[in-house]
Amino acid sequence: MNILPVATILLMALSTYFTRIIGYLLLRNRQLSPRMQAIMDAAPGCVLITIISPYFVTDRPADLLALAISLFAASRWGLLPVVVISVVSTALLRFLL
Repeated sequence: MNILPVATILLMALSTYFTRIIGYLLLRNRQLSPRMQAIMDAAPGCVLITIISPYFVTDRPADLLALAISLFAASRWGLLPVVVISVVSTALLRFLL
């Protein structure tokens, strides 16, 4: 078993968790402006984009189609349905193509 993908996932999870905890500790006693609140709300989406952005330049048709499906779903629904649709469509398209 290749340990690199597992280690990568664990390190990404830990870095996400720690940045959230550090952000909470730094901002817990502050009143945020509406603009800063909007930035904080958008931050998890920014992290997700950094993970999927390499697939924008892939040459695999299954990944490009799954990306298009994911973008369409993101324009219609919230985060959880989009993640489910994205994972399922990627798996099915990679299997079929």
